[in-house]
Amino acid sequence: MRGGGLLVAGTTSDAGKSVVTAGICRWLVRQGVKVAPFKGQNMSLNSFVTREGAEIGRAQAMQAQAARVEPTALMNPVLLKPGGDRSSQVVLMGKPVGEMSARGYHGGRQQTLFEPVLACLEELRATHDAVICEGAGSPAEINLRRTDIVNMGIARAARLPVVVVGDIDRGGVFAQFFGTTALLAPEDQELIAGYLVNKFRGDVTLLEPGLDMLHGLTGRRTFGVLPYTHGLGIDEEDGLRVSLRGTVRESVVAPPLGADVLRVAVCAVPLMSNFTDVDALAAEPGVIVRFVDRPEELADADLVVVPGTRGTVKALAWLRERGLADALARRAAEGRPVLGICGGFQVLGEHIEDEVESRAGAVEALGLLPVRVRFAREKTLARPAGEALGERVEGYEIHHGVADVRGGEPFLDGCRVGAVWGTHWHGSLESDGFRRAFLREVAAAAGRAFVPAPDTSFGTLREEQLDRLGDLIEEHADTDALLRLVEEGAPKGLPFVPPGAP
Repeated sequence: MRGGGLLVAGTTSDAGKSVVTAGICRWLVRQGVKVAPFKGQNMSLNSFVTREGAEIGRAQAMQAQAARVEPTALMNPVLLKPGGDRSSQVVLMGKPVGEMSARGYHGGRQQTLFEPVLACLEELRATHDAVICEGAGSPAEINLRRTDIVNMGIARAARLPVVVVGDIDRGGVFAQFFGTTALLAPEDQELIAGYLVNKFRGDVTLLEPGLDMLHGLTGRRTFGVLPYTHGLGIDEEDGLRVSLRGTVRESVVAPPLGADVLRVAVCAVPLMSNFTDVDALAAEPGVIVRFVDRPEELADADLVVVPGTRGTVKALAWLRERGLADALARRAAEGRPVLGICGGFQVLGEHIEDEVESRAGAVEALGLLPVRVRFAREKTLARPAGEALGERVEGYEIHHGVADVRGGEPFLDGCRVGAVWGTHWHGSLESDGFRRAFLREVAAAAGRAFVPAPDTSFGTLREEQLDRLGDLIEEHADTDALLRLVEEGAPKGLPFVPPGAP
């Protein structure tokens, strides 16, 4: 097999396309298939830096890990990073090429990107046995079909069979499957091979009459029913879609080693990016991670994290409006731990000069760290490595802000003053030894009898999660039928479901 492919589409955003794509990739690679993930256009604030210094969606980096291949810009040639005011930064082949409104993008720019996107897909197909592509939103967004480069546009151009994923946990999945198919043009419907039910709770036999009726109505089969599974903890694409109030990052179910747990509060700043930085904390037994947006929610926190954001100045104003800025200042004065990451590091500094991201000019920051930040037009994209707290650390950088550190103790690329730490490095807490050393510092400053587990390996936990996704596909999907789709394409003679696209 060489150059096979499949597009995983969804009835809605957050139907489970990312995790199903990852699961198929992991299942295929375990069968000895050389496989790569692909998403032509991604909209996400959760991104990653490849070894060649290209920025791509973090979901595609996770899928590459599932496929056991190194992530590259080919896997996500277009990344849109929302920045407020109905505009997004456009990242092409891993590098930012400008800001654009949604109207401007869909009004013409998107179509100019179709050929580069298709070329990336074909390059991956030429060098892999199979490419598993992920769609975006729904393929039946008829208002955007003319300029589509990620769903049926790419499927039709590359003759990819399409499996549509639906989240049954939210209800209405049969109507979603039928309506998605019936709103597509005949040429697009020819590629809709069938459906995959996601997040099912209960007895599958109760679902089977509905699946049979769906087959009778559309002429298309359902390739599997995936059960609802807790604790996967896989990187989301577009951020937390539910309200952040009280949201708890799922963690391993294990008791703390010491007498105390450690409570981590993450400030849910606007345009929050790479909130997955705290997943490594949530993986530690006895660490509880919550997202918060009120100052009183910081009162019992042993560590407060101010995460990355695509809107540093906006996040700073939000912290002040909410009273969180004053609460952070009180914590710093009392010697209670605070960690700022990337944009969060910048707001903890003294002064920000921004003519690039917000164009706000000179802005006074919180003054908790001796740092002055100037926003450069050129984005820093890097994969740094170093040492901190006596341990080896690796991370990645994605930022326009250039930090001038004027004091404090060195901490990665940033600094530390008392119990306040700041760095531009994302992903540093995934380095196991460093994470344990940092948590020991936090526990000591917080006065908690918390002991980090000596053997928690974040990398191993992530591999186990990816294997669980592969198991879901292997155990609950018709893998023989999926493999035929990858190798041979959509079945011939699939019936047209009226009315079709208007």
